[in-house]
Amino acid sequence: MSTTTLELDVTDLARHIQSTGLRNRWYGICPTELIGDGPIGVVRLGERLVVWRDRDGQYHVQEDYCPHRAAPLSIAKHLGDRLACRYHGVEVDGSGTVVSVPGMPGCALEGRQALKTYPSIVLRDALFAWFGDELHPEPAPFVPSTRLTSEEYDAFLCYVEYGTPYQFMIENNLDPMHGSYLHADSHSMSEGDRAATFSVRGTDNGFVFEKDGQRDTNFDWSEWIDTSMQYIELEIPYPATGGPGGNFGIVSHMTPIDEYTTACFFWRNRKVSGWQRDVWRFLYKNRLEARHWAVLEQDREVAEVMQPVPPGVEHFYQHDLGVTRVRKLLRKEAEQQAGELTDARSARHQARQETAKVAPGSSPAG
Repeated sequence: MSTTTLELDVTDLARHIQSTGLRNRWYGICPTELIGDGPIGVVRLGERLVVWRDRDGQYHVQEDYCPHRAAPLSIAKHLGDRLACRYHGVEVDGSGTVVSVPGMPGCALEGRQALKTYPSIVLRDALFAWFGDELHPEPAPFVPSTRLTSEEYDAFLCYVEYGTPYQFMIENNLDPMHGSYLHADSHSMSEGDRAATFSVRGTDNGFVFEKDGQRDTNFDWSEWIDTSMQYIELEIPYPATGGPGGNFGIVSHMTPIDEYTTACFFWRNRKVSGWQRDVWRFLYKNRLEARHWAVLEQDREVAEVMQPVPPGVEHFYQHDLGVTRVRKLLRKEAEQQAGELTDARSARHQARQETAKVAPGSSPAG
């Protein structure tokens, strides 16, 4: 394998990783309420998956292929603790082990762990799975936002899918200034200056992008956080009619479905307790939620008609520091992952070549 071929391979692989999602991260799969009594099929990071809940309430995320003939398990029969492929009845459990081959009991396929199974976890009404590459199959500790783990916060999950690349939706949430224009008629984003300058402040796991001299007036800041899960935190001030609890927080998490489609998880949260939590929940469901959906549809109108463009077409100015910074971080990580994978694959290829060589002094088989 030549150096030129390796360079082409690593470049193409880096582009693929960046467009379908960095590996070695936890990603949201779907709201748990979408997983009923039978399996469902989804695509995440370009991979076909079957998602199901067993009779004990445990969730499973696996490749959507029967180990026998690759028929989709998303149309399988649910047998409580396993799925039975509708094509030939092969039964697979939550660990990916083939537990029964009814057409040939005792065959070599039985007992084999033949189906890729993704480590998964449930948090705040959403199912997450670990997408590790071949060098990192074991999951890193799940480190989500404290706004999702702390009992001090109450949150509602809003799930939506957009026909746009996931990077566009990340950039949308790292672009506070669009709130003063696209969402100018929103009840919570109509205040403050329509012209501003911004600063970037580095953190241990990302950066904060914020308006200079304006806070708690509009969509004034957002924070990119990349641990074992990528997400964005931001706050929008509420008028008194929004009830108790201070600023309205959003935790945004984007999961690529494929190169051109994104599953978006938005947890709308407030730091409330006691009777104030009850009031917040009532107001959200009865008055505020519909307004939030209207904002998301405004984002859709723009995001779904945007297209990736060649370098040099966009002309950035100071408001775009958050966008350019996250693009650089995603590209750098994708290139690093691609380089490590390519080096490992090249080493395996070289080892196979060495093994296949005829030992000195021996003659080729005739």
